Amino acid sequence: MLKRRCAFSILDLATVADDETVNDSFAASVTLAQHAERWGYKRIWYAEHHNMKSIASSATSVLIGHIAAHTSAIRLGAGGVMLPNHSPLVIAEQFGTLATLHPGRIDLGLGRAPGTDQTTLRALRRDATSADRFPQDVLELQAYLAGESRIPGVAAVPGAGTKVPLYILGSSLFGARLAAALGLPYAFASHFAPDALEAAVAVYRKEFQPSEQLEHPYVMAGVNVIAADSPAEAMRLFDAAQRHRVVRLVGKHSGRRFTAEEAELLLHSTAGQQVRQMARYSAVGTPDEVRQYLDEFAEHAHADELIVLSAAVDRDAWLRSLEIVAEVCGLAPQHASITTKG
Repeated sequence: MLKRRCAFSILDLATVADDETVNDSFAASVTLAQHAERWGYKRIWYAEHHNMKSIASSATSVLIGHIAAHTSAIRLGAGGVMLPNHSPLVIAEQFGTLATLHPGRIDLGLGRAPGTDQTTLRALRRDATSADRFPQDVLELQAYLAGESRIPGVAAVPGAGTKVPLYILGSSLFGARLAAALGLPYAFASHFAPDALEAAVAVYRKEFQPSEQLEHPYVMAGVNVIAADSPAEAMRLFDAAQRHRVVRLVGKHSGRRFTAEEAELLLHSTAGQQVRQMARYSAVGTPDEVRQYLDEFAEHAHADELIVLSAAVDRDAWLRSLEIVAEVCGLAPQHASITTKG
């Protein structure tokens, strides 16, 4: 069991493998959620991405509703909704609906990146300056959910009074300072953007102001995990995941398929170096090695909660990695909310 008392949650990217359909991806997400509920994970989050053939969570709130209907207790949410792509009122209505249907189980993590490329951003009918309004949009959304609209005569129905808990996602000091100023939990995307982790967490904890939602700072940090029975098998799975990621990165616009030899070469290219850098925080190894890594990472990140992402391409290995984390970290089926005032 870990030395640092830390909650554990999952980020499910709803990936679509080369030999899968989107339906297969959704079925795998349901299976994972049902297992995670039994294993004792606190929550599962799904991220908004657009125009990516390998990720099926673009309609994030719809997917959350589907998973919630097939589970009974585990918290579910967005990690996150990219708020510049949406009107705060629409998001308040969507997540207010989810919270009404599944009370006490819905989270709303918010990011200000588009979750896509600039061409797709235009197709979403948003403009590049939308991100500049992110702090104001967060406050507008928060007010809708509290039933205290900042726009006279406009209310979120459903949504008003549900007080869906908000979380700020980020990978820079901007998000850390915003979360601290608003008194909201802060989730750092260290599973793919590791560079500013220590500085951002330090700023967040130093500048945190208590709020109605949260009395004390609460840090969540992302970390990749691949666990297996032997170090060699874990490294094989990790290398396969890295090759898969760099192929998707290089070929995402061309749709080109690469041979195994080409994928290996890409792994040692500049793009491969970028992928390895993105995966700096990765627990790879046997159950004991993974437990030790997560223990050290939780201390390093000064985290109250770890959000683990299984990067394994093979579905069985994907599930087994997350099961091993639950086993070695002593998780039990309990789903208490984070401490709030009142």
